[in-house]
Amino acid sequence: MDPFLQMHIFFFVTTVVVVIFGVLSCVALVYLVLLFRTLNRFANTVHEETEEIRADLDDMRRKAKREGLRLGHLITFFGKTAKRAKKKVHASLD
Repeated sequence: MDPFLQMHIFFFVTTVVVVIFGVLSCVALVYLVLLFRTLNRFANTVHEETEEIRADLDDMRRKAKREGLRLGHLITFFGKTAKRAKKKVHASLD
C-alpha cells in the first residue's frame, strides 16, 4: 500500500474520531449544565424552606418564653410547616 494513501486514511480516521469526540463532549456538557441548573434550583428551594422553618422556630421560641411552653405552640409550628409543604406540592403539580 502506498505510504501517501496510508497517511490520508490515517488523517481521515483521526478527523472522524475527533469530530465524534467533540460532538459527544458537547452533548455531555449540555447535560452537565442541565444537572447543575437542577441542583441550583433544589439548593435554592432548600434554602428558602430552611429560612421559613427558622422563622417559625423563632416565633415558637418567642411564644414559649413569653407564655411558657404549651402544646398549642408545637401544634401551630407543625401546622404551619405542613400547610407550607402542602402548598408547595400543589404549586409544583400545576
